[in-house]
Amino acid sequence: MGRKDAATIKLPVDQYRKQIGKQDYKKTKPILRATKLKAEAKKTAIGIKEVGLVLAAILALLLAFYAFFYLRLSTDIDPDLDPDED
Repeated sequence: MGRKDAATIKLPVDQYRKQIGKQDYKKTKPILRATKLKAEAKKTAIGIKEVGLVLAAILALLLAFYAFFYLRLSTDIDPDLDPDED
């Protein structure tokens, strides 16, 4: 019978830890909610990195088209040859 009584009585240290844990949880609940909302907003927002990568890709494509047409259309015309000569 003595063992049952000893098992139900909690140590003061355990009670203190439980009380501190409850207080800490109460303090951090709004902070945790704010942190969660901030992380969610950060996930869904388009970042500067993504915008920069898209702009760099568009610029690279434009430069590739320009270089292709520049090299394709600019042919070395020999000034000594006259197209009207037979």
